[in-house]
Amino acid sequence: MNYSNSIEAFEKAYQVIPGGVDSPVRAFKSVGGTPLFIDRGEGGYLYDIDGNRYIDYVQSWGPLIFGHCDKDIQDAVMGAVQNGLSFGAPTTIETNLAQEIVSLFDVIDKVRFVSSGTEAVMSALRLARGYTGRDDIIKFTGCYHGHSDSLLVQAGSGAATFGNPSSPGVPKDLTKHTLLATYNDIASVRRCFEESADGVACVIIEPIAGNMGLVPASEEFLKMVRQLCDEHGALLIFDEVMSGFRASLTGAQGLTMVKPDIVTLGKVIGGGMPVGAFGATAEIMGYLSPEGPVYQAGTLSGNPVAMAAGLASLRKLKSHPALYVTLGNRAKRLMKGFKDAADSVGIPLVTEVRGSMFGLFFSPDKITNFEEALKNDTAKFAKFHKGMLDHGICLACSSFETGFISSETSDEMIEETIRVAYLVMQEIKGNQVEE
Repeated sequence: MNYSNSIEAFEKAYQVIPGGVDSPVRAFKSVGGTPLFIDRGEGGYLYDIDGNRYIDYVQSWGPLIFGHCDKDIQDAVMGAVQNGLSFGAPTTIETNLAQEIVSLFDVIDKVRFVSSGTEAVMSALRLARGYTGRDDIIKFTGCYHGHSDSLLVQAGSGAATFGNPSSPGVPKDLTKHTLLATYNDIASVRRCFEESADGVACVIIEPIAGNMGLVPASEEFLKMVRQLCDEHGALLIFDEVMSGFRASLTGAQGLTMVKPDIVTLGKVIGGGMPVGAFGATAEIMGYLSPEGPVYQAGTLSGNPVAMAAGLASLRKLKSHPALYVTLGNRAKRLMKGFKDAADSVGIPLVTEVRGSMFGLFFSPDKITNFEEALKNDTAKFAKFHKGMLDHGICLACSSFETGFISSETSDEMIEETIRVAYLVMQEIKGNQVEE
């Protein structure tokens, strides 16, 4: 592959944008090389400015469940654009999208739209604190809930990629109210409740963690977290910004019997446009301004163009429920292929699949929490990522990220990817022997 145009573009970007990128994980720091500068996407493919074509398993980090340039979503966006880009006033399309979401989730009576997953989670936490009158929150090491101050403590994803799980610039006075528990370890959650001096407002969790790699919470663990929240009068927040409409039509809630009090959503509900949302029962949402005292606002919240994309995406998903079976089967086939390729040369690899989401770790053992994830062979992942990229396969550029299958990821693409995986695993094994 020739990357000369991307290299030149990155050098120019580096002069005017911190690190040359507008989101840290894009910088390829953990895998080496230069980030791809994209020219366009088509279906299941990406094309960079050097003219290289890649089978895309990033899909804009999850939103593009129908692949790039889906005609139905594009038509909805273009129709909305013709009426204006933004009004700062209500439109009926906000109500229509809200109705679609409410109809799918038993625990959501009302929903508020924002412009990002970070904003959705930040607002949901404020709502939980306002509703309970408490300050402390419990989060899990390795779960990433956006970059708001209270949550940027022992986060996964980009923070883990850079070996900096907590960030300078976050005041200690804010993080002192954030209690850290270990994912899939109920004893650590219980200790957090016991150590809280002023009472816990909420527990926030990715029921399917996607930012320490793909690591699902066990059903028993979620049940016990729910029980502890009920015992202590705390709210349970499911952060489904990533898993919502990805793991199933109702996200993780389609795979577990455990019900949260508040749900945060994003990615797929924007169809590629910047949209986030949070929802709960009418009682809880009634505490939100202008009905209640908890303030939250946004000039571009409910932007009509973004709402149009999200509405088209969700309605298309609801009309094709069998799609999740197809996506899940392809994700399982891909991960089995990766596992078989690794086994063929004696390289330890574990994989995970939830719906159209998949993850892999260069590790001999199943990963259940962030501490275990940190022990996976990131150097080997970097070699695998580079090898796959050089053969036209675009995977997430961090071992702590999740991959995605879209409706445009064909069986032929899966088979081609597996064929390349065998070649790259052999290359990695050969390099190990030489070293």
